[in-house]
Amino acid sequence: MRVFWIAIAALSSLAVAGCRSAVITATISNHGNTPVTLVEVDYPSASFGVQRLAPGEDYHYKFKVIGNGPTTLLWSEPSKADQKSSGPTLHEGDEGTLTITFRTSEKPVWDVHLKGR
Repeated sequence: MRVFWIAIAALSSLAVAGCRSAVITATISNHGNTPVTLVEVDYPSASFGVQRLAPGEDYHYKFKVIGNGPTTLLWSEPSKADQKSSGPTLHEGDEGTLTITFRTSEKPVWDVHLKGR
């Protein structure tokens, strides 16, 4: 019976301590005048994206980095297909925020804030 209570105490301590995984909170924003389509962000070991991002619209996503490597943004615009922009290198265990902003007639702007770097 004593082992049972020790196990309950240990699990409660973990819950109170806020056990969580290191994640990056990403936001893709379209501050341009035209929609962007087929938006894809590639990062080490995976990718995420959205079919269409209208002007003024944001897309939010959280991900965990497994491995090390570069990030890449792929997208299309009404007048230009198959666009590409290179982003920062991410490392396993990175935690923080990543914001990619589309603007009128400019390349997308990457803004990265990682803890412990």
